[in-house]
Amino acid sequence: MSNNNGGPVISVDDEGGDEKSCPSAGSGGACRLLHLPLDLRLGLLFAGLAVSCLLLYNSTDTLEYFRASYTSSRDSMVRFTSSLLSATDDLGKVLKAAAMEDGKTVILTNLNEAWAEPGSLLDIFLEAFRVGNGTLGLLDHLVVVAMDKKAFDRCRAVHRHCFNLPAKEMNFSGEAYFMSAGYLELVWRKIQSLGEVLERGYNFLFTDTDIMWLRSPFPHLYPDADLQFSCDNYDFGPADRRNQLNTGFTYVRSSNRTVEFFKFWRVEERVSNIEELQIRFLDTAYFSGFCQLSRDLSRICTVHANCCAGLDNKIRDLSIVLDDWRKYMDAGSGGWSVPKDCM
Repeated sequence: MSNNNGGPVISVDDEGGDEKSCPSAGSGGACRLLHLPLDLRLGLLFAGLAVSCLLLYNSTDTLEYFRASYTSSRDSMVRFTSSLLSATDDLGKVLKAAAMEDGKTVILTNLNEAWAEPGSLLDIFLEAFRVGNGTLGLLDHLVVVAMDKKAFDRCRAVHRHCFNLPAKEMNFSGEAYFMSAGYLELVWRKIQSLGEVLERGYNFLFTDTDIMWLRSPFPHLYPDADLQFSCDNYDFGPADRRNQLNTGFTYVRSSNRTVEFFKFWRVEERVSNIEELQIRFLDTAYFSGFCQLSRDLSRICTVHANCCAGLDNKIRDLSIVLDDWRKYMDAGSGGWSVPKDCM
């Protein structure tokens, strides 16, 4: 995602194939990182961040930079822990109020100031639930985690379940370039907060705010998997780790394995128990996006503005997605006229 000045802005987005997380638009493939070990990929992707340059080549220099930056970010994460714990009572109340009928599943999204402004992605995101097929009731189970005060205030004005992630020492409303200290601090901060949700016994379905929910995704999730990820490109089977994962849409089931996974992740560079977890990748026929857009509107559940640089481009094309969807629902047939600006 880019701001109006062209610089990348930290966001809740995680999309392969675009250049928004590089310091300049002309960087192109020069910043891409494919074939990292899965645990490192998840460590950078998991929080639903703007990670457009992952999974593209193996760079020793980049990994060394990550490890060096990790130490500084981990220190900030330790300072943040006491701040988070002071707000856990509020978090518990929000999760309990938003839980589904099973009492242990919630939908989560992250929001910062840029995406919360009127007419920006938050409004389009909420509108998709209202025009989707059987998705309106899911808003009762959506928790919006605000990364700054303006985002929190806007959330409270338009939505029921909002949680203000405390930030005594860190400010995440402005720019944060890929792999910068501020970027990595946000990675660890989000991992901390998601781990807290799991420790409380809640399963969560994390969704980026630039994903349009058009049908309920829950019938198409795997009931026994520990971790499930959407994909930029789904070219193999659901258990095949060669799929190009995108954690903009991620389901995590609370269990001893996943709780320990997150605990270990907070204090170590590498996650040793990744092979113990059952991981599934979600078919783009149902969980689609601009990287690999399904043309079968009778099957599609979600549409992600991945492979798309620039907030304005996302807003325009996702607005067209909703217009196309309304026409399809009215006529019983139709197709997509996107991507346009997100080409």
